[in-house]
Amino acid sequence: MKRNLIPALATTLILGMTSTTFAAANPFSDVPAGHWAYDSVTKLANEGIIEGYGDGTYRGNRNITRYEMAQMVARALARVPKGNTTTTISGTSRAELDKLAAEFRDELDSLGVRVAELERNADFVKWEGKIEYTYTRSKTDPGNTGTKEKETGNGYVFQLNPSAEVNDHWTANARIEAEGDLKTDETFDATLTRVWAEGDYDKFNVKLGKMELFTNEDGLIWDTEFSGAALTFGSKWKITGMGGRIAADGVGGGILGEFDTEDDPSNFVGVNLQYENDAGLFGGAAWYQVKDDDFKTVNYSNGGDTDKANIWSANLGYAFNDNFSISGAYAQNTKADTEKYSWQASLNFGNYDDNPEKGDWSFGAGYRRYGTNVSFAPTAEDVIEGTKGWFLNAAYAPFKNVGLGAKYFKGKYITDGGDADNIWGRVEFFF
Repeated sequence: MKRNLIPALATTLILGMTSTTFAAANPFSDVPAGHWAYDSVTKLANEGIIEGYGDGTYRGNRNITRYEMAQMVARALARVPKGNTTTTISGTSRAELDKLAAEFRDELDSLGVRVAELERNADFVKWEGKIEYTYTRSKTDPGNTGTKEKETGNGYVFQLNPSAEVNDHWTANARIEAEGDLKTDETFDATLTRVWAEGDYDKFNVKLGKMELFTNEDGLIWDTEFSGAALTFGSKWKITGMGGRIAADGVGGGILGEFDTEDDPSNFVGVNLQYENDAGLFGGAAWYQVKDDDFKTVNYSNGGDTDKANIWSANLGYAFNDNFSISGAYAQNTKADTEKYSWQASLNFGNYDDNPEKGDWSFGAGYRRYGTNVSFAPTAEDVIEGTKGWFLNAAYAPFKNVGLGAKYFKGKYITDGGDADNIWGRVEFFF
């Protein structure tokens, strides 16, 4: 460590204790009792924060290394309870130590100290979110009349995701969203779209409340929310059971789309089994059931006598490395008679994700089929429900936490064969 870091050490680990005098034996031969730092050095040594050298010296005039400083921070962190804001070591609060932990992240990582968890405890409420602007242009001919209808959108979203620590295992989470339209200069009220408590243990996770519903199939069936509970067991092999209610005002005009006539929530249960792998083969299977009286229509089943959707799915993929993978998914609703199955396959390149670093990028291409009676609430960014066709997507981060994205889809309607294409573009800012 250079000498300009010594004031930080002195401020956080020494100044809070210089008013106290100790009767302990002289810990180091080169720090005599009359030295101005004798009391501070003695107390730090007694508390196990500093150890000195094997020859019994302290060598206070020597610049310490970053690794040596990290060792002292790690010892101090181990002695101050998590979340402590009053009790201190030598006048140093946990929050002050966590600030030092952020500075010496790499060195602490090499010592096996979980810095990410320590930094989280420096502030019990974590605020994240994003602002995004999205342009869409679609040309569709659902009735195969030979004439395409053009529709454009200029929407923006402000999203806030607070997360508060409850204890070592539990957090309280929420999502607040406000939407608007730049073309009409219309702004909608902010809405609490998610609120849930999450308990995270070694091989067990539980969620309670209104939470995300995004499952194994990578948005082929669900990209929405549901209210209820989800329990997950395992590490690489994970099994998740979930159940609750899905509101009628979900993505795409309602969880039941055109069949939703009562504007009431649907009962929902599901089971997922997934094998996760950073490199190599990954995949899994799932089963879901949705129950709602609005299914009782001949447009859903020929007899119009069922109030259920029984959906099973399978997915499979292979990750060649961190930046290249192939994946596919299939889903079928055994209760529906028309547009009852969906599938997609894609190639994915790159490392772009939420909160990207400058220069991160990604590119993808593939084919998909979205049957309306199985893909009830798919990823809606560029979806034209009831269609099949090819798609391309790309993203790039020109700056840290700033992303540019584009997608293109060209295909036909499953039932009537009419043409459909869609262009989608987005600018997003993460914080």
